[in-house]
Amino acid sequence: MSDIEAIRQEREKWMEWKNIAPLRALLNELPEVEVTASFGDIVTIDASLTDEMRQKFYSAAWEMRPWRKGPFDLFGTFIDSEWRSNIKFDIIKDAVDLKGKVVADIGCNNGYYMFRMLPYGPKELVGFDPSPLCKTQFELFNRYIKAPISYELLGVEHFGDYEKKFDVAFCLGVLYHRSDPVAMLKSIKKGLKKDGELVLDTFMIDGDADIALTPKERYAKIPNIYFVPTVSALRNWCERAGFTDFEVITTTVTTDDEQRKTEWIPGESLGSFLDPDDPTLTVEGYPAPKRVYAKMRREG
Repeated sequence: MSDIEAIRQEREKWMEWKNIAPLRALLNELPEVEVTASFGDIVTIDASLTDEMRQKFYSAAWEMRPWRKGPFDLFGTFIDSEWRSNIKFDIIKDAVDLKGKVVADIGCNNGYYMFRMLPYGPKELVGFDPSPLCKTQFELFNRYIKAPISYELLGVEHFGDYEKKFDVAFCLGVLYHRSDPVAMLKSIKKGLKKDGELVLDTFMIDGDADIALTPKERYAKIPNIYFVPTVSALRNWCERAGFTDFEVITTTVTTDDEQRKTEWIPGESLGSFLDPDDPTLTVEGYPAPKRVYAKMRREG
């Protein structure tokens, strides 16, 4: 048995956790129905259902909160996720050609971006995310969409040793969670085919110097943010990891048009993470969240 297969089997036991097992039971109790699906800004599935059946689907989705990525429409229930992820998808959708490609989404959350990629004709889609909740949300939709998508309860640290290599990898909102960003980028490079492409987004700070912010404890109330680089520093990291043709797609300031609290998430969102007297700063006094989107190619 390979190391990856052993990890895969061990992590399948996570689906039996006491907070996940009831959600799996709800999922398994839902009726089998044939659906129509669409993959625009709102990933939508619908069918001719009774009000009672629609209520069952609503109840299942509600129990699966928080919904971070989306939006989705589940048989008439609008799941207004914390992030309007269609905004990010519009930025990355034309960055690389997906037609006929083997594509990975590292940190795929509930699969929203992979569903959105389906109309672009990838040969294969594989999502990596060690979250049993997110996998359950994904399966709530894909048991009806039946898209040829594989969802692995694996992290970026497993990507380089995965059983297959990829033409394209997307890694959105992961890099700042890693204490060794260059090592993470090297793992991604190892998992790509020769001349494979990476589309990356991460927090950034303004400036021309080759430096990174290192938050003392939290950044925008998030505890596991290790480094927030300038674009120049990010380029250096990527080149040290073995990537070439680094290109900035765009930079954006995160606003409450893109990230905000809704009824589909308990707790706080962007509005609570910023200084109430100066929204250009986080509550800790750091520059407010800004993102850089970049693409690059594996060298050799």
